[in-house]
Amino acid sequence: MKRFSNIVITGASSGIGEALALDYAAPGVALALTGRDSQRLDAVAQACQAKGATVVAAAIDVVDRDALAAWLKTFDDAHPVDLILANAGISIDKDNSSLDDFSVIRKTLDVNVGGVLNTVEPLLARLIARKRGQIAIVSSLASFIGLPYSASYNASKAAVRVWGESIRYVLKKDGIGVSVICPGFVVSRLTANAPFPMPFLMSAAKASAIIRKGLAANRARIAFPIGTKAAVWLGGLLPGGLTARLMGA
Repeated sequence: MKRFSNIVITGASSGIGEALALDYAAPGVALALTGRDSQRLDAVAQACQAKGATVVAAAIDVVDRDALAAWLKTFDDAHPVDLILANAGISIDKDNSSLDDFSVIRKTLDVNVGGVLNTVEPLLARLIARKRGQIAIVSSLASFIGLPYSASYNASKAAVRVWGESIRYVLKKDGIGVSVICPGFVVSRLTANAPFPMPFLMSAAKASAIIRKGLAANRARIAFPIGTKAAVWLGGLLPGGLTARLMGA
């Protein structure tokens, strides 16, 4: 089982990112935390420090490629990273999946896809040189099927899921693990005002426990909860026309 001591977490100011930061925080652990809400991020950083962790926190937009790269490399210089958790993401589609405003769609893809690339790229060559490390990419169970809501969110999560699962094969020879995390509905600011039912809604703390266990075992895909996972699996097996009719299309 893998153990991690120098950890990068984007989207650490709430939800899964916050829960992971708090659970990984311990003496001898260094955390690099980013998030959009500087006040919430500062509160998370202080809570992690109170648990004995060394914390470097900064409210950097993951879309800002240069700023994020410089910050990540500076942290890595002092604390050679062994776990990258690319967790930052947004879900801002409107009821019509923002087809009347493509700027919303482009922003979602910039953050959810570009942000993952901007998080992984600056440190990848360093992990390869050290022949160790784990990359964790937060996707979603929504990445497996075209759901009626949040089209750009679903598409962005499908893109990073397939990318992560593909590069796992490439990086294995370099001693680097890659895990794709596919949660169902987890309590967070993303789900707080969702205009649709959220079956099997899970706490961020429980999600963190499942994720940390999967990362320690270098699991290729960490998907949960079982109820939502089963429903998505079934939907993926059905003929496309039948699935569309069930969705009301």
